[in-house]
Amino acid sequence: MLAGEPIDVFNGGHHKRDFTYVDDVAEGVVRACHHVATPDPAWDSASPDPASSRAPWRVYNIGNQSPVELLRFIQLLEQNLGVKAEMNFLPLQPGDVPDTLADCSDLERAVGYRPTTPIEEGVRRFVEWYRGYFRSPGSL
Repeated sequence: MLAGEPIDVFNGGHHKRDFTYVDDVAEGVVRACHHVATPDPAWDSASPDPASSRAPWRVYNIGNQSPVELLRFIQLLEQNLGVKAEMNFLPLQPGDVPDTLADCSDLERAVGYRPTTPIEEGVRRFVEWYRGYFRSPGSL
C-alpha cells in the first residue's frame, strides 16, 4: 500500500479473520509457560480427549476471539497509513475458508488470560512500530 501498488483482496474482502496483536500472543505464551501442564490421570486411551493427555503438555489457541472482515482491516490500515489502498478484488482462493475464529476458552481457564487488544489499537500500534523500524538506521 505504501508503495502505491495494488493489493490482492480475495473473496471481495468479505472473509473474516481473528487478527490478534503480537503483544497479546506473546503474553499468552509467557503466561502458559508459567503454568506447567500436568498429566491428566483420568485420560483414557479407549476414549481419548484431544484436549488432554497422560503426558504433561497442553496446546492452546491464542486469538482475539473477535473476527474482523478483511475490508475493515484494510480500512484501518488506510486510516493509520494515510494512504488509500488500490485493491484488486479476486474470488475466494481454492482451499481457503471464509471465516476463522480462535476459541481461547482453554487458555483462559488454565492461565486466566485472553487477548484484549482491539483491532483499532493493534493496527495503530503496528503502523507506529513499522514506520519507526523502517526509518531507523540499520533496518532492512
